[in-house]
Amino acid sequence: MSQTTPEPTEAPGSADPAAPIRIVLVDDQELLRTGFRMVLNSQPDMAVVGEAGDGQVALDLLTRLQADVVLMDVRMPRLDGVAATREIVVRGERPRVLMLTTFDLDEYAFTALKAGASGFLLKDVPPPDLLAAIRAVHSGEAVVAPSTTRRLLDKFAPMLPSESEPAPPELTVLTDREHEVLLLVAQGMSNAEIAGKLFLSEATVKTHVGRILMKLGLRDRVQAVVLAYETGLVKARGR
Repeated sequence: MSQTTPEPTEAPGSADPAAPIRIVLVDDQELLRTGFRMVLNSQPDMAVVGEAGDGQVALDLLTRLQADVVLMDVRMPRLDGVAATREIVVRGERPRVLMLTTFDLDEYAFTALKAGASGFLLKDVPPPDLLAAIRAVHSGEAVVAPSTTRRLLDKFAPMLPSESEPAPPELTVLTDREHEVLLLVAQGMSNAEIAGKLFLSEATVKTHVGRILMKLGLRDRVQAVVLAYETGLVKARGR
């Protein structure tokens, strides 16, 4: 397994809206990194600015360059992807982490998302889906493999609390509408689906989601879902 790390290449600053999405590849398989690099660098709005063969090398690399999105393997030597993701999140708002793994297992998905990853995909994801996921994560959305999403929703199927139940103390900063939107986000609904259910415009829902994240000090929708479960806003079936 290769542990070599190419010299980082700086990309244009993120302040320029026309600048490409700066991506760091983190995987202990050099051949896989090569394949991803070829796909990503073929896109006019993406640029691979660095690579690492394990989580520790990735953390060191990220202190020397700016990145927008990290494609992170879960299982690696020295420091695994979950631990590296946790450290990246502690350091600041950027970069966003998109986890990639060969193993479609619920425990990996939940652990990675709880650590602060903004997405979780399988390594055999079709290139168009991978590119769409990177763009979504870069824009602040959350991405989870459809097969994983289905099982997670089956396993942690939310049940609406009764109207008489007070809001968890952590969520009292939210308005009634924001509380309602958060509940639907926690059920896995997209902005478009929430807009349809609440008879709002998609832009209005996006504004509500942004305010929810700001008020609760969250990075993205994934953290909002985790918080909703941890505070008891939604409950797993069978609890």
